[in-house]
Amino acid sequence: MTVIKRLGMWFGLPAILIALWWASTAQGVNFFVPKPDKLAATFVNVWFSEKFFSDVVPSMGRLLISLAVSLVLGVALGVAIGLSRTLRWLLEPLLEFIRAVPSTILIPVLLLLIGINDTMKITVIVLGCLWPILLNTIEGVRSLDEVLKNTALVYRLRGFDRMRYLVLPGASPLIMAGIRHSLAVGLILLVVSEMFASTDGIGYSIINFQNRIAIPEMWSGIFLLGIIGVLLSVVFQAIQKRVLGWYYGLKEASNDG
Repeated sequence: MTVIKRLGMWFGLPAILIALWWASTAQGVNFFVPKPDKLAATFVNVWFSEKFFSDVVPSMGRLLISLAVSLVLGVALGVAIGLSRTLRWLLEPLLEFIRAVPSTILIPVLLLLIGINDTMKITVIVLGCLWPILLNTIEGVRSLDEVLKNTALVYRLRGFDRMRYLVLPGASPLIMAGIRHSLAVGLILLVVSEMFASTDGIGYSIINFQNRIAIPEMWSGIFLLGIIGVLLSVVFQAIQKRVLGWYYGLKEASNDG
């Protein structure tokens, strides 16, 4: 029954929306909104071809590299700032200033400084994805459970052991929340950067289809982004369940108690 409920949650609403879409387009031809069967055929023809390797693969490479860089920088800086009141006092005004500047605004500047290449697009994505991870890591480190801190003192955990067994596990729920937020931000910034300045990628293809008035192809790119977003969410949830298994177990034990 649980599996059936989950399938219903995943596919129930999309099935209803597709049925409504089909009904609304069945009576006539709308140039700007293709029928579902037309869109499905276009999707297969466009993306199950060489475009998968020429556009999808480069986009996913940029996104994954950007997320990896954001994760390393965000966690490292977040732990350092979270553990040090002095660093927080010195860096907080600067961090708030930089965070307030949307990374998309920097695209013209980065184009002048770096040029139209992958480094520019990765920089744009990192500048957007870094903040959810960084801020959540700082908050996670600052809000470590006092019982865990006292336990670490009793067992004389210092240096790397303290980081491994206390700081990172204690902050991991908020860190994972920041990563999940960064996934959505990264996908948006990927598309925007490719639309503004690129010669390949999903965003480039969508804007190119629009310029050519290839409406079904343009919609197929939009649906591809939705599918990628769902797949990233599913993979992340599986990783999160494994990484935070101890946390969910602790919560269940607390609720049972």
